[in-house]
Amino acid sequence: MIAQAKLPVLYTREEIAAAVSRLAAEISADYHDRRPVLLGILKGSFVFMADLVRHLDFQLEIEFIGLSSYGKDKQTSGKIEVMQSLHAPVKDRNVLIIEDIVDTGRSADFLFDCLRPGKPASVKLCALMDKPSRRRVPVKIDYLGFTVPNKFLVGYGLDCSEMFRNLPDIRFIEE
Repeated sequence: MIAQAKLPVLYTREEIAAAVSRLAAEISADYHDRRPVLLGILKGSFVFMADLVRHLDFQLEIEFIGLSSYGKDKQTSGKIEVMQSLHAPVKDRNVLIIEDIVDTGRSADFLFDCLRPGKPASVKLCALMDKPSRRRVPVKIDYLGFTVPNKFLVGYGLDCSEMFRNLPDIRFIEE
């Protein structure tokens, strides 16, 4: 078991709040009259998405999809598993995917491929964090909070074997 006190802070709650506010301003400028569907990728994005939508002052819909490639491991399996399907139609809708972290890019790429047959008007990606050093599939991030180092991150929705999601800061596990 890893002790919370032994997890160094990468981003404080204040730094995260400032990034969320900045992203909300960018999204508001682009979507204020478009009534988008915000599609959160569970489980990791739920904290980020909750904070983000409270800053948005336009009509929107919220949906979730559950994707997993890690299971209980600290290394991705490379295989994306749908844990919870999207139920809302996206035809002719502007979809904004909300992701906690883009790592290998496989999950985001998989989701773009899943949405395409539904014929959305547009699909964009908002990620709190990007870890480009681990990228295996190219992914365009339209709204980005932080570019992060190649460390295993926890807190603010990110977990290690379902632990540490509740931490208000983003921390890393030292190897």
